[in-house]
Amino acid sequence: MNIALVLLPTLLLLNTCLNVLFLKRPAKDVPISLVKVAVLVPMRNEAHNVVALIDSLKKQVGVPNLEFVLIDDNSTDNTLQLATLNIQEDHRFRIVRGKELEKGWLGKPFALEQGRLLSDSDVIVTIDADVRLKPHAIAASLSLMSENNFDFLSPYPLQIAKSWSERLIQPLLQWSWMSTVPLGVAQKSSNPAFAVANGQFFFVSRSSLNDIGGFESIKSYVLEDIYLVRSLLRGGFHGTVANGSAIAQCQMYSSWAQLRDGYGKSLRVAFGGILGNIVAITFLALTGIIPFALALNGSTAGLIGYFLVVFSRLISAFTNKSSLSDCVFHPLSTVVLLYLLARSWWRRGTIEWKGRMV
Repeated sequence: MNIALVLLPTLLLLNTCLNVLFLKRPAKDVPISLVKVAVLVPMRNEAHNVVALIDSLKKQVGVPNLEFVLIDDNSTDNTLQLATLNIQEDHRFRIVRGKELEKGWLGKPFALEQGRLLSDSDVIVTIDADVRLKPHAIAASLSLMSENNFDFLSPYPLQIAKSWSERLIQPLLQWSWMSTVPLGVAQKSSNPAFAVANGQFFFVSRSSLNDIGGFESIKSYVLEDIYLVRSLLRGGFHGTVANGSAIAQCQMYSSWAQLRDGYGKSLRVAFGGILGNIVAITFLALTGIIPFALALNGSTAGLIGYFLVVFSRLISAFTNKSSLSDCVFHPLSTVVLLYLLARSWWRRGTIEWKGRMV
């Protein structure tokens, strides 16, 4: 047990350090991209986000052949009206009234598929309504994608965390792949096991997306981003997650209730089936709870294991511009995440998200 308490955190720390070297970053100064680009924005009940989103998109520079397709997914608030009002005379924008959700589809993939069919761009970008971009974000990502000959790219936005629940949970997202996925290998591999992505801001070549059947290939998946990348990798395409903290930011949730239900709809499928969840629970216990508990009981191995994990968290947080002070609360973060995982299983099929059952 003592060996495991030190060995596993050591491996995580080592992988995190290596990933700092291999993690791709969009450049600040990039050439103008002449690629034809369509930015698809699925929107359902996003009245509180749509004005700031459109303002962010309007400021994009360096991509002259750029269009924004805003797909209103049957919103029940005034998202559509606010979008229409704020677009004004900007010819790059197009608003689409989405169709009624068809059986077998989830809302976001269905909206994105409608947008895909309405555009004829070389590259498709998907962006969530709660993401805010720096003016060069799209141009910089396209440049990084082109330089590395990637078929897809996932610039991981800075995750804004304000409430205590956000600060405990959101930084775990980056740390989970920074500490476990060997990015140097993943960037050259087509193995779906190495799939890492964040659907908040995602780039994919139209030819690659068309080859796997568009967004219909992920029409029923709550974690559409991960499953899309898995489909692309199975198709022989290549790409990677990138550090997008300097070009994009996102606040996914603004309260405990939102975070609880947001993770409730997806966390149980994040690790695969029952076996995957058992492995995840064991991993979280060995890296988050057991070392700290033993350290409190005077175990030197437990104390070393705890500090090694916190150190890996610090490196991940520094790299992705997250709060450093929150890292010391890793054991508490683990306990809360395990609660969310248990609740996700307990409430499966009964959680409502934006007026729909998921």
